[in-house]
Amino acid sequence: MKKKIALVTGGYSREAEISYKSAKTIETHINRSLYDVFVIDITPEGWWYIPSNGQQQPVNKADFTIQESGTTIHFDAVLFCIHGTPGEDGKMQGYFDMLHLPYTSCDTATSAITFNKRYTVAVVTFSGISVAKSMHVFHHTPVTATEILQTIQLPVFIKPNNGGSSIGMSKVNDAAELMPAIEKAFQEDNQVLVEEYIAGREFTIGVFKSEGNIIVLPITEVMTEKDFFDFEAKYHGKSKEITPAIIPAEWQNKLEAAARKVYEVLNCRGIVRMDFIFNETRQAPYLLEVNTIPGQSEASIVPQQVKAMGWSLQEFYTRLIEEAFNKY
Repeated sequence: MKKKIALVTGGYSREAEISYKSAKTIETHINRSLYDVFVIDITPEGWWYIPSNGQQQPVNKADFTIQESGTTIHFDAVLFCIHGTPGEDGKMQGYFDMLHLPYTSCDTATSAITFNKRYTVAVVTFSGISVAKSMHVFHHTPVTATEILQTIQLPVFIKPNNGGSSIGMSKVNDAAELMPAIEKAFQEDNQVLVEEYIAGREFTIGVFKSEGNIIVLPITEVMTEKDFFDFEAKYHGKSKEITPAIIPAEWQNKLEAAARKVYEVLNCRGIVRMDFIFNETRQAPYLLEVNTIPGQSEASIVPQQVKAMGWSLQEFYTRLIEEAFNKY
């Protein structure tokens, strides 16, 4: 009998639009001979099942079931496709844990930590992974530009501490731009990360677990027409991505080892994408951030890496779903 999979998409943040694009790619490539797939749209107005006829129906939040042709559907697993809250920050993972329902992402604790960029780098630093020097700024405790510049030198990156897709992010080269950039980031989050600029080439790496083994996908180098890899560069074709990256074997070994270690230290599950800067002077990769539900749209990097690995997306999503069942 085919397993029933809830493809959960949407979300409560501005990243919902990316979630829908990712869900479309995943839905297209799921193996229908193994799974019956039901798209569940999580919105601020409610949780909805979207059947083929397009007439949305509410999800029963008491047990996460839906009605299909008069029959109650109980899911075997959840395939996560929500970027941002409440799917990437651990909230829905806690809900599914209470229902003992398997899912294809990191657990509640890991998701909550990695969603907070400052907490992520604080944890991995203890394992010996290099990270940029940073300052954690809270909306309830204002700081001045002078106080920031006493800790970190320009240029710096300003980014919302919780969130993704580079929304609200700025690169600041001049002191006069610092506070406006922080206010821009505060429009997205009440916590902001001020991070030193690390010179080097930018790489992003997909890592996942299958049959208990950690697999590192081919590395992608990101080159952008913009000053940094912002939302426009990511989703509006303002970047060039080379997969696999053309780099020395020593760089590849160091990047893969760092990615594997981060995955282990943070106790990750499912597909995770990590962003690094490789500093040539220090010959070391610096972790920028960890994305526990990376994009799967046609413009996204992970599907490129899967294909470079020589796998089909159908095989890849099958591996993710099957690994979810190993949790319980």
